[in-house]
Amino acid sequence: MDVRSRNNVVVTGRPDGPVVVLAHGFGCDQNMWRLVVPALAENHRVVLFDYVGSGGSDLSAWSEERYASLDGYAQDVVEVCEELDLRRAVLVGHSVSAMVGVLAAQAAPERIGALVMVAPSPRYIDDEGYRGGFSAGDIDELLQSLESNYLGWSSAMAPVIMGNPERPGLGQELTDSFCATDPDIARVFARTTFLSDSRQDLKGVRVPTLVLECVEDVIAPREVGAYVHAAIPSSSLVTLNATGHCPQLSAPQATAEAILGFLRSL
Repeated sequence: MDVRSRNNVVVTGRPDGPVVVLAHGFGCDQNMWRLVVPALAENHRVVLFDYVGSGGSDLSAWSEERYASLDGYAQDVVEVCEELDLRRAVLVGHSVSAMVGVLAAQAAPERIGALVMVAPSPRYIDDEGYRGGFSAGDIDELLQSLESNYLGWSSAMAPVIMGNPERPGLGQELTDSFCATDPDIARVFARTTFLSDSRQDLKGVRVPTLVLECVEDVIAPREVGAYVHAAIPSSSLVTLNATGHCPQLSAPQATAEAILGFLRSL
């Protein structure tokens, strides 16, 4: 199968520039990056794609077996990098894609030379000595609600995830993005995301890494950003003066500036 059409791959920016690959999170697609792309594209070759099952991807290529683990999404990333013959690209992963990026970098170290983690979380459920932000009961309830009434869940949860209630258009955009996702595919992606535990994988990160967190984020609280930063010796931590879980939409200029600052340091 043609990977470019399967994953709706779009390449923009400076053809001879350093490569930046943008990976979206749960319930989203590459459109979530549109406000930061112009700044990145001035001096970089920017690669956007949709995971199979999201956005403009080829839905016929989706299988529950492959995408029931984060490895399936990492495989998408690696295959996009192989298709474009990318070398030492910087992978910018939002939310769960931060951990997907960790797996992709381990699977294909020659393809990915640095990571930017935007609002990452290696585990969403609290554990002994670890605060992920949710109890096991919270996540069970979230998944049950999602599976019983996905559109209703999306309408209720997307504005909470986005934050910024004084800017309702942002919450509506995330709601629309969630609602555009096939409920059966969303169910699998949600379970893969919210039940994941990638804490051990962080110890294997050997590439330069930027951890980007927001001042307030209901999905990935500040303790999570501190945990990820401490677990990756080669990382730096930047706290954006932004709220919510999607700073690329709510604070695109600050997000782009932080990413560009990291890129200049490489």
